[in-house]
Amino acid sequence: MAQRIVILGGGTGGTLLANRLRRAYGRREATIAVVDRDDRHIYQPGQVPVAFGISQPKDIVRSRSRQLRAGVDFHETEIGHVDLDEHRVHLAEGTVLDYDALVVATGARLAPEATPGLTGPGWMDTVLTFYDLEGAAALSAALERFDEGRLVVGVVDMPIKCPVAPLEFCLLADWYFTERHVRDRIEITFLSPLPSLFAAPIADESVEQLFADKRVSQETDFHIAEVDGANGRIVDAGGREVGFDLAVVVPSFRGAAYIGRSPGLGNERDFIEVDTKTLQSPAHPEVFAIGDAADLPTSKTGSVAHFEGEVVVHNIRRFLAGEPPDAHYDGHGTGFIETGFHKAMLLDSNYTTQPLPGHFPTAVGLPLLKDSRLSHLAKVEFQWFYWHFLLPGRDIPGLGSAMPMHGKARVADLDAAVGAPSPPTPAAPTA
Repeated sequence: MAQRIVILGGGTGGTLLANRLRRAYGRREATIAVVDRDDRHIYQPGQVPVAFGISQPKDIVRSRSRQLRAGVDFHETEIGHVDLDEHRVHLAEGTVLDYDALVVATGARLAPEATPGLTGPGWMDTVLTFYDLEGAAALSAALERFDEGRLVVGVVDMPIKCPVAPLEFCLLADWYFTERHVRDRIEITFLSPLPSLFAAPIADESVEQLFADKRVSQETDFHIAEVDGANGRIVDAGGREVGFDLAVVVPSFRGAAYIGRSPGLGNERDFIEVDTKTLQSPAHPEVFAIGDAADLPTSKTGSVAHFEGEVVVHNIRRFLAGEPPDAHYDGHGTGFIETGFHKAMLLDSNYTTQPLPGHFPTAVGLPLLKDSRLSHLAKVEFQWFYWHFLLPGRDIPGLGSAMPMHGKARVADLDAAVGAPSPPTPAAPTA
């Protein structure tokens, strides 16, 4: 009898995993089903360019089903709930899918309603977000009209999808307003719940310098408690207030709503708790999670899902064969931050190693923690790579899931240079 694999979510993680599994199993060996509520696959890194008018919404949307290999069944419907005891997924339209292995890949959803006032007066007018396509398109129109005043970019809490995207937005805003010759009339302020701009000291120094060079002010340890769109102010939990003329807010994130309707599947924020190395649920070994849906101490980005895919496929195959998992994910994530003026910065990290200077993936590769035109060109070309390599689940020659250290500066050398310790930290955000 064929093994039954069900993947909930047809985004980056679910799609690349389904394609990898379809190549790993013959059709008589396994059935593979993907479930998602719509047939619209969005290239999410493209939403920031949409906000600045660099791209159009139609440029970053394709059919989900057409990204899946032949032999993968696609169900376009909402998910009702998962019955962990019976190993069944109940779909909203009445279909029931039995599974031998279940992969949760439904990502993270915006929860703007969790912040008082955020969806009140001014929402989608003077208070916007670029974290969904509709918001990015509305923000594009708002930015085009904006030529004077205070732009505030604020993050409600962590974790969020692509943690450096708000930093990238600030840097691109400096470029955008400079190109329009209105930069001197606009103040840009960034609000972060973190104690510094970045989650790791070495990268933090690089980003701090960029913000200083581009005259972007910041308020750290700012925990947004209220967004008052009617009076143009954002209030933090300690009573601090920051006024705005235009606010770009990164709302709270939660896992998919059906997870909350499935007892035992997720935690209080509807994310899936899995082993950090095997990506398998300790409580339900037939359940795995990939991408933004997983509650892991690493970034919620497409590169993380890509590196996780190799590990999840291997461990699913071992589980279905009655063997323990032996492939390990090290938290590897890599990505770019656009810094404006046709430059970008590349970062690479994992669970235990913060982003370091040097080159990637080898000593003659792209520069790390340094904005360059070469990195900008690489990021621009990544969209093609995403559709033709990452989503099809292809391996990258010479680059596996483990983070490469060749070409990176050693932390000990950097400690000696600055005269202070820089212990390894959990994986820093990557775009």
